Amino acid sequence: MTMMAPPDVAALALDVLAGKRRALAKAITLVESRRTDHQQAAEDLLRRLIKRTGRAHRVGISGVPGVGKSTFIDALGLHLLGIGCRVAVLAVDPSSRVSGGSILGDKTRMPRLSASTDAFIRPSPAAGSLGGVARHTREAMLVCEAAGFDVVIVETVGVGQSEHAVAQMVDSFLLLALAGAGDELQGIKRGILELVDVLCVNKADGDNVRRAESAAREHESAFRLLRSHDDHPPRVLTASAAEERGIAEVWAALAEHRAELASSGRLAQRRREQQREWLDALIREGLERALDADARTLSVRAQVESAVDSDEISAPEGARRVLAEFFRVGAERTQTSKA
Repeated sequence: MTMMAPPDVAALALDVLAGKRRALAKAITLVESRRTDHQQAAEDLLRRLIKRTGRAHRVGISGVPGVGKSTFIDALGLHLLGIGCRVAVLAVDPSSRVSGGSILGDKTRMPRLSASTDAFIRPSPAAGSLGGVARHTREAMLVCEAAGFDVVIVETVGVGQSEHAVAQMVDSFLLLALAGAGDELQGIKRGILELVDVLCVNKADGDNVRRAESAAREHESAFRLLRSHDDHPPRVLTASAAEERGIAEVWAALAEHRAELASSGRLAQRRREQQREWLDALIREGLERALDADARTLSVRAQVESAVDSDEISAPEGARRVLAEFFRVGAERTQTSKA
């Protein structure tokens, strides 16, 4: 397979800013690449685009498997197109742990939205990323914003750590829930409910309408207990994506939530905190890669691990020894480069 050569970043940036779809796809492929030269080019690209980002409404959407996320996003996207918004969807697919392959089927599950020239759907595999959010979802989101999309939706794999990951990069977090599956709160942890800005009980149609309304009341009660300190508790709604009922109300709740954040100053604060969390995560990731790439440090680490396993030293002492060797190697390289 032919490897993608580093692009003309200046030209690519101009094409992204002009809203060219091919350039947008190429830019996201670039920021997702693991090649060192591509990563350097991606940093240059983001540097050229960053001033044109930040205007979109960033929305995270998740829910248990079978809740109908893709169908819901298809209906929500059509509603947004109808009110004049351009919509980008970053759909993170589950990946095979064995092959690294991904289903990447979200475009086929959003047929109407994918047919619009004012919508952009990008499936990305979650392989190698903790929590079911692709490693470079943040960068892809910024590229979409620079391309002029008004709403950027991040669809996560499912209920679990992905909620915490996506909450660190969006303005509004929407959780889709189901009714009629026994305990309505089963499988939804307290920590997740604390992240939710809007909750929607989906598939409220046919014989399921009453169960959906009952589930919504249960969730409202749960929020009153868990989020009693909130001045603006999460909105709880019901909808049917299949019948396209309740979709406009869900979007109105999301828009109201973001407007309240903006008017109170909390939107700017939230984004600053997210930027710092992202920075910290990248620093930690870089340090881990550097530790794993240094032969001398790896040798010391192997010795330390053996000593810890045999109770010759404690884990804290072992960690101190490994880090001391890592920093000693770094200092030696710095002195050599200066000589």
